[in-house]
Amino acid sequence: MAMPRPDLAPGAPMSSVDSPALLVDLTVFERNSAVMMDFVRSHGIRLRAHGKSHKCGAIARLQQAAGAIGLCCQKVSEAEAFVAAGIRDVLVTNEVIDLPKLRRLARLSGRARIGICIDSVLGLERLAEAAQEAVAPIDVYVEIDVGAARCGVLSTADALSLIDKTGMGVTKLRYAGIQAYQGQAQHLRQPAQRQAAIDVAVRRVIELRDAMAQRGLPIGIVTGAGTGTFYLETGSGVYDEIQPGSYIFMDRDYRDNETAPDTPRFEHSLTLLTTVMSARPDHAVVDAGHKAHAVDSGMPAIFDRADLVYGNPSDEHGVIRRKGDGPLPLLGERLRLIPGHCDPTVNLHDWLIVHRGEEVVDIWPVEARGALT
Repeated sequence: MAMPRPDLAPGAPMSSVDSPALLVDLTVFERNSAVMMDFVRSHGIRLRAHGKSHKCGAIARLQQAAGAIGLCCQKVSEAEAFVAAGIRDVLVTNEVIDLPKLRRLARLSGRARIGICIDSVLGLERLAEAAQEAVAPIDVYVEIDVGAARCGVLSTADALSLIDKTGMGVTKLRYAGIQAYQGQAQHLRQPAQRQAAIDVAVRRVIELRDAMAQRGLPIGIVTGAGTGTFYLETGSGVYDEIQPGSYIFMDRDYRDNETAPDTPRFEHSLTLLTTVMSARPDHAVVDAGHKAHAVDSGMPAIFDRADLVYGNPSDEHGVIRRKGDGPLPLLGERLRLIPGHCDPTVNLHDWLIVHRGEEVVDIWPVEARGALT
């Protein structure tokens, strides 16, 4: 059950926000959104923003209103939350095998354009069975493995075979294109490393495109890319649509990437408010541990305090130590942490506290938090 909505009215001072709390700086958020929309418009490419980063209907609606063609997500339950929030084009960029989940997805087709990825005959067969309950056709994207060694068919021949099967008398399925996402490339630190990884992805897409052209078949929409590489997929001329998600927030892990020249820059809009709850001469203890932010991608940075370092998290505690010559924070002092990984951090919170400067301006529910099915 979601926690009660924080008792904060618009205009409340940030000093009235209880910690730990996940904050969104709306001014920075809007700048990040504008930078991405300027990029996609200037390059003539579609943005399908990835909702797994925020799981929030209010953010999804802002992205849709700004010009995103739609959203993508990883789970049927996320798709249900976004459709309920008013998003009218949702792609599940993942394989779903369970028939009950696919039936739930099919039922969404009466309220939004729905798409899903497949990489197996079984996945297609079960989707076709579920699609009998669909009101409108479901878009099918065949996922190909472009180097991430995760999901996706491995060969052009297997992709062609699966594409052929999507049109075998299944009236409620519609072949829509190719999912070609290189997830492992997103946090390669050096621009040359990311370029090399995406070069491989592009070659695999081109091989499939050429094979389809030889058979007189259109490849459809080629979709993929993330916050770390979207400028590369766009520059390839092969992709029609990009799927970045973290660009609206930016976490510490993305900050650690070396930025390629002449590429869009994004700022940290997402921070975690925390309070010093205990202080000693050599360290301070804050009230943000594992239950407040994810550390799967490493420790958070401390906003505007490069002289301090966060470490030793436990369930409810984190330890702040000096990295430079600056003073330790005082007992009762509040800090803002830049999460190491924004996606699972957001998933730990029911509410996002939205602020401009030192004033609360809104509270956004995280409707798809814990959407595991």
